[in-house]
Amino acid sequence: MTPDPTEVLRQVFGYDAFRGPQAAIVAHVVGGGSALVLMPTGGGKSLCYQIPALCRQGTAVVVSPLIALMQDQVAALRQAGVRAAALHSGEDREALASTWRELREGRLDLLYVSPERLLGGDLIERLAGLPLALFAIDEAHCVSQWGHDFRPEYLHLALLAERFPAVPRIALTATADPRTRSEIVSRLKLEQAGVFLASFDRPNIRYLVQDKQDARRQLLAFLARQRGHAGIVYARSRRRVEQFAAVLAAEGHDAIPYHAGLSPGERAAALERFRHDSGVIVVATIAFGMGIDKPDVRFVAHVDLPRSLEAYYQETGRAGRDGLPAVAWMVHGGGDVPKLRRFIDDSGADSLQKRIEHGRLDALIGYAEASSCRRRILLHYLGDPMAADCGNCDICLEPNPGMDVTEAARKALSAVYRTGARFGAAHLVDVLLGSGSERIRSLGHDRLGVHGIGRELDRGQWRALFRQLIARGYLLAAPDGHGGLCFGPEERVRPLLRGQARLEVRLPPAARERRRGGGDGVAVPGATPGTTATGGADPELLATLKLWRLEQARQQRLPPYLVFHDRSLIAIAERRPTSLEELSEVPGIGQAKLSRYGGAVLDLVQRHGAAT
Repeated sequence: MTPDPTEVLRQVFGYDAFRGPQAAIVAHVVGGGSALVLMPTGGGKSLCYQIPALCRQGTAVVVSPLIALMQDQVAALRQAGVRAAALHSGEDREALASTWRELREGRLDLLYVSPERLLGGDLIERLAGLPLALFAIDEAHCVSQWGHDFRPEYLHLALLAERFPAVPRIALTATADPRTRSEIVSRLKLEQAGVFLASFDRPNIRYLVQDKQDARRQLLAFLARQRGHAGIVYARSRRRVEQFAAVLAAEGHDAIPYHAGLSPGERAAALERFRHDSGVIVVATIAFGMGIDKPDVRFVAHVDLPRSLEAYYQETGRAGRDGLPAVAWMVHGGGDVPKLRRFIDDSGADSLQKRIEHGRLDALIGYAEASSCRRRILLHYLGDPMAADCGNCDICLEPNPGMDVTEAARKALSAVYRTGARFGAAHLVDVLLGSGSERIRSLGHDRLGVHGIGRELDRGQWRALFRQLIARGYLLAAPDGHGGLCFGPEERVRPLLRGQARLEVRLPPAARERRRGGGDGVAVPGATPGTTATGGADPELLATLKLWRLEQARQQRLPPYLVFHDRSLIAIAERRPTSLEELSEVPGIGQAKLSRYGGAVLDLVQRHGAAT
C-alpha cells in the first residue's frame, strides 16, 4: 500500500500541510508522472521529490551539481530519519563502499549524485538492474547553454528518458525565464511532463537599489545595520572580491573571500566556515552560491551589476530561505554596463544569441533604473505578473517619481559632442558643473560653451542621468575601449537633441536632501531590514536554544541549521512546550528529531521556566 504523502510530510518532516502547488506535484509524481517544477528558493522544491521518493518503491536518484549541496541534503535527511547517501569525490573509500552496498541491497531511499558521476563509469548500468522510484534533476536551469550556471554535463541527461522510460523524472529550478523553461523541456525531453509553476515572489525579501557613488562606503553603511548576520556580497572580479573582503575585515566584519582563483582547499574551507559559523560574510564572484542550502542568510549584496536579471533573482534568492525577513541590496553605476556589453560582444556567440543576451542585460538595466515597484518588474520578467505594488522595495518605501530631464539630457549630449566624444561620465560631469581643475583647464574645456551650464543638478544626479542615457541607448562606450562616451544611433539621439522628444527618468535626491534625510539608508517604518522577526519568542530562551543547537551541531560536525532551523527554535521559545506531544506540533520537528532531541529541548524549556 502506498504511504499517504501528507502523513509522510508530518511524520518525517514535521509539517502539517503542503504549501502552494506541492500537494499537486507530489500526487502527480507519486502516480508515476514526470514533471517540470519552477518554484522559488525556499519554496520547498526538495519536498516535491523527497516525499514521492518515500512513497514509491525503489531508490530515488537525485542529480545535483555541487558536493556541498549534496552533503547538506543528505545530512538533513538523515537527521529526519531518512535513508540517504551520496556518491561524490568528497566521500572516503569506506563511505563509498557502504553506499554501494546499501544501494545494491535496496536499503537507500535517496541517492544523490553529480551529473558527471551518473553518466560516467558504470553507474547507469548498475541502476538499470535496480528498482528505481524516480529521477530528480535539481538546478535544472544548468541545462541552458547561455544561462548563468551552465553545466555541459546536464545536456546529456536526456539519456535518462531513453534508458528509463518507465521511471518518472522531475526537473526542478528556482530560476528560469520563459526562454530557459523551453530549453529545459526540450533538452531533458520533458515534452509530455506536467509543468508546475509556483509564484516566484519572495515577499520576505526587501529589494533595495542605490546609485553607485562610493561602493565601499555604501556597503559599509549598509552592513552597519547587519552586524551579526550571515550574508553574501557579490563582486564582478577576483580582484574586487579580495579588495572588498579586506575592507570588511578591517572594519571588524567576519568576512572571507571566495572565487575560482583560490585553491580547492581554500574554497572548501571558506564554504565550511559559512555553513557552520554564524555571522560570516562571504565576498564572492558568481563562483559561489548555486546550491547553497543555508536558510539563515539575512542579506545578499551586489557591489556590481550581475550578468542578467535571471542571475540576479537566483543570487538574491539565497537570502531568507527560512522565510524570515531578508534584504537584497545593490548599488548600480553606469560603469557596469559597458563592461557587461563587452563581455557579451566578446563571448563568441552567434549574432542571434548576442541579441538575446543584450536583451537580458537591457531587462536588468531596466530593473536597476526603475521608477516603479521593483518586485513587479522582476516578477513580470519571470512570467509571474503581480497585480499591485509590493510595498517592500526602495521605490515603494520611499517614492521618488520620475522627472522631466529633457533639457538636462540635451546639455549632457552637448557636452559629449563639444569635448570630442572621447571622455567618460566623470569628466563630463566636471565640465557641466564648471570645475576649474587643472585637467579641465589643460584641455581647454573651461572655455567651452557647455562649461558650468549644469548646476541645476548635483554630481550624483548627473552621474545617474548619464547612466540612464547609456541604459536607453542615447550614449555608447567609445570604440577605442578607453572608457569614453559617444553618441548612440543617430535616429535615437537626434529627436532628443532637437527637442522633438521628451525624457523622463527617476533621479536620486540632491545631496543636500540626502544629508537632511540621514545618510544612505532607506527610511523604512518598523523593523530594521535584515533583522530576524522573533514574534513573541522569549529572547533569553531563544539564545539558550541556539547555544544548545550549536553544541549539538559541533558534536556531529554539522551546520547548526541541520539540527533545527531558526523558525523551529523561535516557535519553541514562543510556545514553551511542556510535553513531547506539544513539541511535535512545532513546524520542522518530525518523529526522528523528536526522538533524538525532544527530551533535551523540553529540559531546557523547563529549566528556563524555573529560573524565571
